[in-house]
Parts: sequence; structure tokens; C-alpha cells
Amino acid sequence: MSSKMTESRSEAGRKLAGEALDNARAVAAVLRGAADQIEAGRALPPDVVAAMHDAQLFRLTLPRRHGGAELPLPQLTQVAEIIAGADASAAWCLGQASGCAMSAAFMEEAPAREVFDPRDAVLAWGAGVQGKAVATKGGYLVSGTWRFASGSHNATWLGGHSKIFEADGTPRPGPHGRQADRTALFPRAEIKMADDWHVMGLRGTRSEGYTVENLFVAEALTLDREAESERQVNTTLFRFPTTTVYASLFSSVALGIARGALDDLLALGLEKRPRAARSSLRDSPVFQTRLAELEAQLGSARAYQQSAVTDVWEVVDGTGELTMPDRARIRLATTYAINEATAVVEQVYRLAGSTAIFNDQPFERRFRDIHAVSQQVQARHTNYETVGRYMLELDVDTIFM
Repeated sequence: MSSKMTESRSEAGRKLAGEALDNARAVAAVLRGAADQIEAGRALPPDVVAAMHDAQLFRLTLPRRHGGAELPLPQLTQVAEIIAGADASAAWCLGQASGCAMSAAFMEEAPAREVFDPRDAVLAWGAGVQGKAVATKGGYLVSGTWRFASGSHNATWLGGHSKIFEADGTPRPGPHGRQADRTALFPRAEIKMADDWHVMGLRGTRSEGYTVENLFVAEALTLDREAESERQVNTTLFRFPTTTVYASLFSSVALGIARGALDDLLALGLEKRPRAARSSLRDSPVFQTRLAELEAQLGSARAYQQSAVTDVWEVVDGTGELTMPDRARIRLATTYAINEATAVVEQVYRLAGSTAIFNDQPFERRFRDIHAVSQQVQARHTNYETVGRYMLELDVDTIFM
């Protein structure tokens, strides 16, 4: 590729990234006005979903053949952070949908168009390989119940990760001694949804469970997102596995929540005088010190996460390969970012005093949301053990990297 073509591609990429970030900021303004409605309804309301579609946020990780942006991972994380600063549930739904949308690159073009080409297309799926797919002529009969399908309320298609069985009931062998599994995609109208999302935080994600029973799914509407042999679009974004993308995006959700909490605290500090205190928060040396320390703590975690994601992206963009050391680097930086962001929000909540406990203030919602994020697999402290084992050249299960 000539230097002129490379320069042109870089300029186009910068323009695309700038547009995506500007669109995210515009949607964030809408989300701030809808926060109470999202919380009360336990879902993103239609006007919010429409605004996100108008901004093409759900198309940022789709291949260009489907009108998608194929936005680089560093800019994707920044979009998620902006949205999370306004509403954590919307950002979580976007992060989930972004990872799911990458499936289009692992499908033949025609069936992928059926799922992803409509303007309002959103794919969501639940956690874990919980389903059973029995091979039959032309596809599979799929049964199963999956939980934690974030954004299922505004999704047009759902997916179910399922173990594969032959028609006679015997398990189909897969790689590394495991049973084969695939993700089956089916229209939302084909499922039975459970009303089981009654939770402390991230209420607006509507991460409900859903069930299908003996549903026929054509072979072309199934995929293995981790199989390089099934990748149909070989650009940089689609060389990143699902776990790495989710870790990057969900850690940015945590950083966005913490950023919003710190901004709220700063605003409070400019006006609040605690009862029986000798000075306002603004004039308190203790408050001044803790505010600055928290800013540094959050900034350090964000810088580490952004450095890891950006450096690894540039390597993969140049070489076409994501190595295990780089996967470990992102895993460590993203786990650290989530846990540091959680610690920052906890301290913000304390510094806000009694103001933090009221529903009409943003502190208690951010406190609840960050603690919902911190319970997710991307934040587990066992991720540190996994990376440590890898650093010491011990065996690790790469699914967690």
C-alpha cells in the first residue's frame, strides 16, 4: 500500500472516529434527560433507542459491507465511556450489542444481512453455553434458557450459545478436547422472555432471561465467534476475540461511571456547606486533598487502560495477529480499571455525605451501577490470578484472556 493511500485511510479513520465521538456526546445529552425514565422502566425507552440508532451507535462494530463503521477498539472504548458518564445502563447495552454485532463478520453475507441490515437491528445474547443444539437437516433444533441478555428489550434478534449434539444424541467433539458449541441466532419474536431483571444496579439494561424449545435454526444463522476459520471479514477489529472486546468496553463503562461521579462531586463541592462544619466543602483542606487524589487515581487507571488498548490495537493493525502477551495485557489493564473505578465511586459516595443517599441526586445511582458492573466476570479478581499464572509460564484457560 502506498504512503498516500495509507495517509488517506488514516485521515478517513480519524474523521470517522471524530464523528462517532461527537454522536456519542449528542446522545449523552439525551440520556441525561431520560435517566429517571430509564431507571423506572428498567429499559431504554423508545425515544432513547431511536436517538442511539440515529447516531448509528449500534453500527459501530458492524463490517463496512453492512454499512458499519468497523470503529477501532480505542475509539469504541471512548464512546462507551462518554455514554456511561450520562447513563450506565445505556452504555452497558451498547457495549453488549457492540460485541454481538461483530458476529456479522463470522457469517456469510446473505444471512448476516438478514440479521443486521435493518436500520433498527440489534443483537443481544445471554451468558454462557447454556443451550442444546441437535443437528438436523439444514440446521439445528435449539433448546435452552439463557440469562443476562443485556439490551434484550430493544433487541431485534437474540442469540443462544449452545452445545452441539448429533442427530442420534451423541456430543459433537470440538477443539481442545471440549464439546463443540455454536451460537444460534433467532428473531426476538421466537423467544419466551422472563421478567427476572429486578436488581440493584444497571436496572435499565433489562438483562432478562429467555427460552426457546426445539426451535429450528438454519445452519447459516449459527456461528462460532472464536473460530478463525469462520471469519469472513479479515480487518483488524474482527481479529479481537469477544472476551477482549467486552473487557475493553465494559471497563470503559466503569470508567465513565466514575468520571461522572467525580464530576458530580466537584459540582457539589462548589456549593455545599455540611451541617455543623466550620467551612464549606470547597474550603475544606481534607475535601480538596481527597478530590485531587481521586482525580489522580481515576486518571491513572484510565491512562493504563487506554495505553494497553491503543498499543495492542496498533500492533494487531500492523501485524494482523493478536498474541497471548497482548491479550494478557488488555485483561490486566481492564480488570484494574474496573476495580479502581469502583473504589473511586465508593469514595465519592462517602465524600458526598448525606446528599448521596437521596434518589434525586446522582450519587446513589452511580454507586449502585458501579457495584453491578463490579460483579461481572470482567471485574473478577481471579483475572489477576489468570494473568499472573501466564506471567509465570503456568497453564491458563485462554477463554479468560
